[in-house]
Amino acid sequence: MDFTEHTVLIVDDEKHTRDGLRLSLEDEFDIYVAANIGEAEEILSHESVDVLVTDLRLGGESGMDLIKSSLRRQRPPICILMTAYGSVDVAVEAMKLGAYDYVGKPLNIDELELIIKRAIRNRAVEKENVALKSQVEERFGLESIIGESSAMRPVFDTVRQVAPTRATVLIEGESGTGKELVGRAIHNLSGRPKSKLVTVHCAALSEQLLESELFGHEKGAFTGAMERRIGRFEEADGGTLFLDEIGEIDANVQVKLLRALGERTIERLGSNKPVRIDVRLVAATNKDLADLVAKGEFREDLYFRLNVITITMPPLRNRKEDIVLLVDSFLREFCEENGKPTLELTNEALQALIDYDWPGNVRELRTAIEHGVVMCNAAKIGLRHLPPFLRDESRIGFRGGRGHDDARETRTDSGGDLDLSRMEERYIRLALDRTGGNRTEAATLLGISRRTMQRKLKEMGLVE
Repeated sequence: MDFTEHTVLIVDDEKHTRDGLRLSLEDEFDIYVAANIGEAEEILSHESVDVLVTDLRLGGESGMDLIKSSLRRQRPPICILMTAYGSVDVAVEAMKLGAYDYVGKPLNIDELELIIKRAIRNRAVEKENVALKSQVEERFGLESIIGESSAMRPVFDTVRQVAPTRATVLIEGESGTGKELVGRAIHNLSGRPKSKLVTVHCAALSEQLLESELFGHEKGAFTGAMERRIGRFEEADGGTLFLDEIGEIDANVQVKLLRALGERTIERLGSNKPVRIDVRLVAATNKDLADLVAKGEFREDLYFRLNVITITMPPLRNRKEDIVLLVDSFLREFCEENGKPTLELTNEALQALIDYDWPGNVRELRTAIEHGVVMCNAAKIGLRHLPPFLRDESRIGFRGGRGHDDARETRTDSGGDLDLSRMEERYIRLALDRTGGNRTEAATLLGISRRTMQRKLKEMGLVE
């Protein structure tokens, strides 16, 4: 490290001390000197000072006062105290004020030089850490959500407005629209970026498992509970808890969640002892919770607790102008991941991506681009490199293809109305074909929950 670029201000009321320190240190640092607090303040106001080295006694003034005022500056210098009256009490007081270190008189120049260099190195490391933290926040803040369309502007505006608050946020939208990314952005732009963000996918767990996952349990609370377990609410204490697919939680868990939000306490399973929590809740759903409330499937009081602020994620078909930006980002990501030079799409391939209606939204587009990068053996990704459904005119969501003819074929013999059940079955079968029979992936593609998919399959007679 080149220390000559760093400025050091020496403040001492004895001229021979000031001059001696200047001569001893000027080969290593850019040195300024001052005889009193007034001169020091003048220099600090007009020059960028990295390190302030001040005597404790400055005539009738105190170096402690100079340290106090210096540390209140917008860009405070590193402060080192010199004193011939050194004692533990003086050192402790200086450190409490924010001084980096202190040295006793008579001065050991080599020791002082080492302390100044160590202080500058530490400051450089601190700046580097701040820069890295800023990069992390940028990566996972709003900058990680790609979009410039008019449909996305309300999302960005609301996130910026609500993130610094403690308000509960409900994020609505179809599967694959990026609800979890928005939840992460809210956390990282909040006043709790150093604390934990804990995520729970509610639809993936049964009622008892979800209850234990959220609130924890005591040893012996149920069969197999061999020891105490801390739940996700306690794990997220001081931070943010993100509950995905909250529309899937059962009535018993809804009651406990309502209490946790209202009283800011939880009880572990098998215990009646309340545990205080400090958690900011962000929830997401691909269902219409208001509709579930009307049907009696979701508690109205919990809905009002969750619905303090609502952010609605637009489906990708309503923000087609963002497809090019998303494609560029995914191309860079997957080309780097697979050790390939950054590829481009042919006009035909790009047009196919724009024409498709993307029922699986951004998640489905991302998968399609990964497929194209992996399968491409040419200079550009062509239509032949993209997933088969983008080349098949009968594909779900393709505008102008056979999908519209299929809809016409589902008209009943008795009239012109669509047979919605047959149409629904056709889409479910197509989704299962596209995902190789994977029910969870098919449900995600169609924007429904795994449980809803299971119920539909039973109604269709495809599973017992």
